Amino acid sequence: QVQLVESGGGLVQAGGSLRLSCSASGSADVMGWYRQAPGKQREFLACITAEGSIKYADSVKGRFTISRDNVKNTAYLQMDSLKPEDTAAYYCNAQRVISVEGAAINFWGQGTQVTVSS
Repeated sequence: QVQLVESGGGLVQAGGSLRLSCSASGSADVMGWYRQAPGKQREFLACITAEGSIKYADSVKGRFTISRDNVKNTAYLQMDSLKPEDTAAYYCNAQRVISVEGAAINFWGQGTQVTVSS
């Protein structure tokens, strides 16, 4: 079991920046960030493997940067050039691979709210 605690959300003006942190109680093969706006499905944003391989959703590529500290079991999401449409609850995800075929167990944090005012 991996417990995740997000922090760093808040209210920011359009064009501003925020840095989210996700502290994990244990190691994870992949750590990622998702968000969910009211009335919408949860959306993938970015993920990073323990080796440092990174993927981004097109909607945030060039504005958001994911990183992780494997010693601290912490992932970060640097969000720049924020837009009102980035307003959502942001969730941390951690995966532990359990089979050679790639099956994984997913863990989720409670979420942190990001509100971008226009």
